[in-house]
Amino acid sequence: MNTTPPPDPKDRPARLTVGVVGAGRVGPALAASLQLAGHRPVAVSGVSEASRRRAAALLPDVPLMRPAEVLQRAELVLLTVPDDALPGLVTGLAETGAVRPGQLLVHTSGRYGARVLDPALRAGALPLALHPAMTFTGTPVDVQRLAGCSFGVTAPEELRLAAEALVIEMGGEPEWIAEDRRPLYHAALALGSNHLVTLVAQSMELLRTAGVAAPDRMLGPLLGASLDNALRSGDAALTGPVARGDAGTVAAHIVELRAHAPQAVAGYLAMARATADRALDHGLLKAELAEDLLGVLADGATGATGATGAATGTEAPDGTPDPEGPDGPGGPERPDGTDGGAR
Repeated sequence: MNTTPPPDPKDRPARLTVGVVGAGRVGPALAASLQLAGHRPVAVSGVSEASRRRAAALLPDVPLMRPAEVLQRAELVLLTVPDDALPGLVTGLAETGAVRPGQLLVHTSGRYGARVLDPALRAGALPLALHPAMTFTGTPVDVQRLAGCSFGVTAPEELRLAAEALVIEMGGEPEWIAEDRRPLYHAALALGSNHLVTLVAQSMELLRTAGVAAPDRMLGPLLGASLDNALRSGDAALTGPVARGDAGTVAAHIVELRAHAPQAVAGYLAMARATADRALDHGLLKAELAEDLLGVLADGATGATGATGAATGTEAPDGTPDPEGPDGPGGPERPDGTDGGAR
């Protein structure tokens, strides 16, 4: 029986030398994942002390150099700089002769496709746009998170196989994005990911103000279920007072936000209007309930909400106690069998 242990990935011959220009949170993680696949990081550039620490943690023993020197050493170069800095960086590297013919030049911007690399293409480089749809911390955990991560890929057709191979080697899944759709693609990801962080942070602050000692523990299961339901069911997963047309409850929310977190009012109103529109379009919000709700949202924009007793949400239009108010049994049953409660 053969008892020879399998070869260590570090012992395999390196296929490409890898350089990183911009040691932010993304570049070192991608280079580290390529190293696990058998490639060899040889140089990294970083200006700030934080970027130097990240490079040391994720790419130990890889020397820090100026960008032009990184390109001199590497066959595969990762340009991982902020979106607004990318065009100028590419132009500068091409004009100074740093780009070499046949060099793979990869940027990780979500906004730009391969066309932003045209100055390098004219110098003979092979342009690839590989954007990981993932948030990064700048720590080794990022390498693990790349497993199963989707990458927005844009490249010339003749480089399709090379682009897909690199993504797969990093543990990701390639998703091709047309050049002219890159800004829309990136806007969609920012809307779902970046704005989510803001919403969660605001929610945690409000819960602390309300006296909740561990808002993260309270929100964790709720947000996890909401995200799972949304990914599975889309708009059918909409719940809560806006989706069920509880105008009084929404008005009470606005009053409390104005008193305790006025900076959150505009965001609440914008999201509530968007939620109401989607609930109406998908038949989840009854038209007769939507009128009062939209009126409350319009009044909220002018600061008029809560001026009358209607803002309490405890009385029906005829003045009797509202069984669907804050102390009632909840809204009507949803098509999925849930009661549309506070989720």
